Amino acid sequence: MNYLFLLEIGRQSVSTMGEQNVNLDLNNALRTSFIEHLLTDIKSLEKMLDQGLIEDDITRIGAEQEFCLVNKNWRPSQKAVEILEAINDPHFTTELARYNLEINLDPIKLEGKCFSEYEKSLDLLLKKAAVSAEEKENRVILAGILPTISKNELGMDFMTPSPRYYALNDTIKAHRGKDIDLRIRGIDQLSIIHDSVLFEACNTSFQMHLQIAPDDFISSYNWAQAISGPLLSICCNSPLLLGRELWSETRIALFQQSIDTRSSSFALKDQRARVTFGNAWVSGSIAEIFKDDIARYKLLIAREIEQNSSEELAKGNTPKLQALNLHNGTIYHWNRCCYGVGNGKAHVRIENRYIPAGPTVKDEIANFAFWIGMMMGRPKEFDDMAAVMEFRDAKSNFIKAARTGKESVLRWKGEQYSARDLITKELLPIAYKGLERAKIAKEDIEYYLGIIEERVAKETASRWCIRNYRKLKEKHKKDDALLMLTKAMHANQKIGHVSHEWPEVDPCLEAHEAAYMAAHIMSTELFTVTENDLADLATSVMLWKNIHHLPVENKKGELCGLLTWSHLEKYRKDVGNTEGLPVSEIMTKDIITVRPETTIDSTLKIMKKNSIGCVPVTHDQHMVGIITIDDILPYDNEKSVQ
Repeated sequence: MNYLFLLEIGRQSVSTMGEQNVNLDLNNALRTSFIEHLLTDIKSLEKMLDQGLIEDDITRIGAEQEFCLVNKNWRPSQKAVEILEAINDPHFTTELARYNLEINLDPIKLEGKCFSEYEKSLDLLLKKAAVSAEEKENRVILAGILPTISKNELGMDFMTPSPRYYALNDTIKAHRGKDIDLRIRGIDQLSIIHDSVLFEACNTSFQMHLQIAPDDFISSYNWAQAISGPLLSICCNSPLLLGRELWSETRIALFQQSIDTRSSSFALKDQRARVTFGNAWVSGSIAEIFKDDIARYKLLIAREIEQNSSEELAKGNTPKLQALNLHNGTIYHWNRCCYGVGNGKAHVRIENRYIPAGPTVKDEIANFAFWIGMMMGRPKEFDDMAAVMEFRDAKSNFIKAARTGKESVLRWKGEQYSARDLITKELLPIAYKGLERAKIAKEDIEYYLGIIEERVAKETASRWCIRNYRKLKEKHKKDDALLMLTKAMHANQKIGHVSHEWPEVDPCLEAHEAAYMAAHIMSTELFTVTENDLADLATSVMLWKNIHHLPVENKKGELCGLLTWSHLEKYRKDVGNTEGLPVSEIMTKDIITVRPETTIDSTLKIMKKNSIGCVPVTHDQHMVGIITIDDILPYDNEKSVQ
C-alpha cells in the first residue's frame, strides 16, 4: 500500500507516476477541459468533506528520501538512470538531474516503534542503492547540497534525459521571459544568470508526510507553519553552494529562485512565488487552501482526465481528483496540503518539504520524530493560531532559521527567544507529550528526541561544514577543501554517527586525487583591468597583489587581452615609458584560453607547448578563472583523468 500521490513536476519520472500523457504545451482545448475537471474536483472534495468520506480514524506517516550520486572522483555523477535500472526496485525513482535519485518509503501507521522501523527500512534501501552504485564506480551521499557541485554540473547534459524535464525547463523560462537570475547573499554572495532550472537539482531533501483528520486539518496546518522556523533552525546542513558560504540552509533561497516563474516589470505587482511559505494563516477547510492556489497560480501543465470525479462519487467510488493533484504538484508550499487515495479510502495529509537530506539516516529520523511529536502534541491554545501568534512572525522565523540556523533569534507568542531556548524550553516538551499521546515506544521517544537535545547543546551539521571548510581553506585551494569535506561526509555517513558527533576533517588528507579539470584548480579571485585603463594602474595592481598576469576586459566584460609583467618590461625596453598609455597599447590580443572542463593534463600540455606561465579559463568569452604554473605543478599528471 502506498497512499502517497507524488506529483512534483520535474522531480519524478512520468512512468513512475503513471502520468504518461502529462502535457506542458497547453492548447486551448486541453486547457479548457483540464480546468473543468479542476473545478469539478474542488466540488467533489467539498462534498466528500461534508459527507465524512475522508478517512479520520487512523494516522499514518510517510517519507521521501532524495540522495546524491558521486563518481570515483567525488564529483556529481551522470549515471543515475543506469544505477536506477540496476537497483530494480519500485521504491526508487529518478530526479531532475543525473546525479540524484529518490526513495519513496511505504507509509506506516503512527504507533509503537514506527520510527526505528523506518530507520531500518531506509538503511536497507540506501545500502541497496550503494551496492548498485559501487558497481558503476559511484557512491551514495546524503547532503542537502553536495559541496562538490560546480557550474560545470549544472549544464543541460546533466539533466535526466526525458522530454518532460526539457519541456519543464522551457515552460518555466517561457513564463519568466528570460534566463534565471540567482542572487543569494550570506557571508559570501552568489550572483549568477543561468539558462536552465538545474540549479534546483542542487537541492536534496527528506520530505515527511503526516496524515491528518479532515476536521482538524486547518488547526494542524497552521501549527505546522508556526513550528517550521524552530524545526528548520536545528536541522540545517546546507551552507555551501559553488564554494560560497551562504545561508545555514541555502536550499530555501535556492529552491525559490531556481523555479520562480514570476517575471519582473516596471509595474509593482504582488505576485506570490511558486515556492512559498504563504502570506496568512489559513481558514475554512483544506478545500479553501486548494481554491486559493487555483486562484493565484497559472497552469503549468495539464493532461487528459479520463474520469469525472463527480460521476465517480455518484457511483460510490472514491475519486482520485487527478486534475487537482496534478495542479497541486506544481505549487511548492514548504508545508504542502495533499489529497490521496489508499486501499479505496481518501485521506488528507501535510507534507513537510523544507528539511534537507542527511547528514545521516539517524539525524533524519530524529528530525522526523521531533516534527511528528510537535504535530501530535499541539497544545489546545494553538487551535486558533491567529489568536496566539502573528503569521508574519512565523514567516519571519522561517527565513531567519534558513539564514542563521541555530543562532537565530525567533518570536514566539509575541516574545523573543533564542532558537535553542525555544526548542529546549517550549517545543521539546511538546514533542515528548505528542509522541507519548501517539503511543510511540518509550525507547524510540527517548532515543530520537535525545539526538535533538544533544544537537541543540552541541552543533548542527551546517556549523560543522562551515567550521571545517574554513580550516581546510587555510591550507588548501577552495576546490580541494570542498572535495575533502565531501569525502569526510561520506566516511562519517558510512560509520553512522549522528552529525554532532562527527570529528574534525584531517587537513592532511590527500587533496588532489579528484582534481582533473581546469575548474578544479583555477583561481576565481580575479583582478582585471579594462582595455582603456592606464597601464600605470595595471602596473600598480600587479605590484600590490604580487601577480604577474593581468587579464583585460572590454566594455561587455569579455576577455579581450592579457597583460603580463614580461609585456611591460619589453615595452619599456623597446619603446620607453608607459606613462599615460592605455592598457590596449601594450597588452597581447593573442590569448590562449581553456574551458572549465578542460583537463589539467591538457592544460599543462598547452602551457608547455606555448611557453606561457598562465592561461585564462573562459566560458562564453567571459573569464571565470585563471591558472598559473604555480597552480598546476602540484598536481600529479598521472592522476589526471583524460
